[in-house]
Amino acid sequence: MFETYKNQNIPANWDRSGLPAWTYFNEELLTLEKEVLFLSHWQLVCHEADLPEPGDYLCFDLCDERAILLRGADHKLRAFHNVCPHRGSRVVEAMRGSCGKALVCPFHGWSFNLDGTLRGPAQPKSLPKLNRESDGLQPIELEAWQGFVFIRFRKGPQPNVGDLLRRATADVAHYGIPKMVPAEDRFWGWEIDANWKSVRDVDNEGYHVPIAHPALQDLYGDDYFDSPFVEGTSLARGRFNAHPGQGWSVRHYRKILPESAHLPEEARTSWFYIGLFPNAVIGLYPDSVMFYQEFPSAVGKTLQRGAVYRYPDESRALRLARYLSSRIDRDTALEDMQLIKWSWEAAKSSAYRGVILSDLEYGVRSYHDRLRDVLPVVGLAEEPARGSLEAINRTLLRDRAA
Repeated sequence: MFETYKNQNIPANWDRSGLPAWTYFNEELLTLEKEVLFLSHWQLVCHEADLPEPGDYLCFDLCDERAILLRGADHKLRAFHNVCPHRGSRVVEAMRGSCGKALVCPFHGWSFNLDGTLRGPAQPKSLPKLNRESDGLQPIELEAWQGFVFIRFRKGPQPNVGDLLRRATADVAHYGIPKMVPAEDRFWGWEIDANWKSVRDVDNEGYHVPIAHPALQDLYGDDYFDSPFVEGTSLARGRFNAHPGQGWSVRHYRKILPESAHLPEEARTSWFYIGLFPNAVIGLYPDSVMFYQEFPSAVGKTLQRGAVYRYPDESRALRLARYLSSRIDRDTALEDMQLIKWSWEAAKSSAYRGVILSDLEYGVRSYHDRLRDVLPVVGLAEEPARGSLEAINRTLLRDRAA
């Protein structure tokens, strides 16, 4: 049964302030965030169906790291650094495709087997003796969960993906995600002119839905609620409103959506979201599943990417419903982009005195608490002196562990 969370579970006299303004603009903090948050936590890259055949690959770049996900001759999925051990070139340039039976570096022609081992260098007589394993591609941690594929560049604080998402597994299992296939043009992405945390701040609460997102309010706003982050995840479900919807997209979505007999009754008429710390969301709908995530490219620039997956035996009615749910999602994302930018810009203003969170925004507080656990320096009211931030964070972590 889906774990519910209602306002009465909010602690009494909780701190309604958010992160201090300096945390959204500090370059040294961004450097630390990239290492401690993004590279050291699991990142959702794709679905297993994105790489169906041996030799199929998909590239994933994050915070100066670059990865290749590759389907091996044994049909096993593996991940490697997209770095040739010879001179550091990208081994593949295209973001996805098929390499056949081997990866061939475009710089000097060194080749690698589908398990990452060195197949052969160009002109081997000009080189010292090489080892197939140690001179092959460097591996990256990879785990699959319910059809989704995750990688982690650094060994980090999170448990394995199955344990991280354990409290959502029973609900998710009904959707049959491992059997889903990519939707047409499933990958999408754009740049947002704001700090990445501003994106999360807007996304981690539904208090703004009635005003900012008319389609979502029309679809499930009467009963939507957020849950706090617990051990790295949050859960939220929006049950469809009793009325059929007033807007064109919502009204036709509700009318066209077929009965999903494989889903529990509650899931047939609701959208279910899983938040994954620090930067991803999985959305499960009766017609499809999707994910999206954010990566910082600069203090005030954030890259957002996502993908959509469908049922392999999709009927015409289900395909139309999926089109309409994607349309609602797209409009919601565009509405959020402006709110994200305004929120981030506000922290620069002389009139900015922080935030005053509603009980309906407790999800933001729980996310900030998780940030403070991993990066205690963000809890400081005053910005650290230049060059001192990383050392202060280490001291705070050591003091807390003592």
